Amino acid sequence: MRHKTALASQAVFLCVLLAAGCQNKGGGDTVRIGVITSLTGSLAAFGEAHKNGYAIARDEINAKGGLLGKKVELDIYDDQSKPDQAVQGVSKLVDQGLIVNGGQIAAHAFTQVTFWRLSGTNMYRVRPLLLTSTTPSLGSFLVEITTFDTEAVAFASRVADAPVAGPSTMTAAAKQAGIDLVAVESYEAKSPDYKAVLQRVKKANPEVIYFCSYLLDATTLMRQAREMDLNPKYYTSAGTGFAAAEFPTPKGAGKNAEYTFSVSQWLPEAKWAGSKEFDAEYFKRFNSHPAYHAMQAYSALRVAAQAISDAKSAESGKIRDAIKNLNMDMTPFGPIRFDAIGQNQHPVLITQVQGGKYRVVYPAEAADSKAIIPAPRWSQR
Repeated sequence: MRHKTALASQAVFLCVLLAAGCQNKGGGDTVRIGVITSLTGSLAAFGEAHKNGYAIARDEINAKGGLLGKKVELDIYDDQSKPDQAVQGVSKLVDQGLIVNGGQIAAHAFTQVTFWRLSGTNMYRVRPLLLTSTTPSLGSFLVEITTFDTEAVAFASRVADAPVAGPSTMTAAAKQAGIDLVAVESYEAKSPDYKAVLQRVKKANPEVIYFCSYLLDATTLMRQAREMDLNPKYYTSAGTGFAAAEFPTPKGAGKNAEYTFSVSQWLPEAKWAGSKEFDAEYFKRFNSHPAYHAMQAYSALRVAAQAISDAKSAESGKIRDAIKNLNMDMTPFGPIRFDAIGQNQHPVLITQVQGGKYRVVYPAEAADSKAIIPAPRWSQR
């Protein structure tokens, strides 16, 4: 089976990272944990979700007595959605002897793969590497659900900071899945108009269109796709903006988000103990349902806390050893344990927006809904 797919990619990737290294600060009354995320700038929607997830985890930890007999305090650094600020934030918090739970790291400062390899044994990642884990899963999904023959694929990548891993990973996954990439397109994320790129994609007449874009990009791309009457059999994506909690709401693409497929590491409906409870607490506090970004932040802080508790110490070496041996059989984010390079092995879910909500449609054992294919044409919605 061969598949015709158009691919569009934006190149800044969300990271939730854990670095070992902690000291008791704040007059000896607290354990301070440093957080780097984007509270302002283009990635602020993700940063706000991170902040909220961290807050829930902090409060849960403190309600159970804190760590080392002390209350946990978060020291949040805003990277302003800028890679240089993120790097400065890492240096600043590590110099202060804090654990760092990292948010956004822009790909042109460190690509995902390069940054991860440079990190060595002091970095532990709760969520999977975005493209290297989700793309093969998405490729398998495309093969399994698609019953039509296709011949061509167009791939588009953000110009300003295209990741080293992005095009090469998707190309490899597409080849393995029997998908031919016949064109490569790119776009400037800061541009408000992507119609020239979409017009070239439309000319290729793809049966599937693949995007890798953050929330603002994803919202604009889907609106302009509707305006151009661009009608593939379905739209899919690498997650990111297409998986943001705001995407299927009026704050995002709204009705234009309907029938889009995406990848996700977590949903409230996930069959992991505590998932629904986290969703309920998040909604109670913030009057919205969380996407996986908040859950990843929550989980990263819970991992940090468990490691400190197991180590019975704030000494960095002991915390590192505790993380290496960590085995959390079941959390609201699923089981958490790290491999030899510090990567948590986490399952990937494929979702589709149906009725304004994300529904799990793949893999079969985790699905709560059936995929709707083909999507209705814009004129029929």
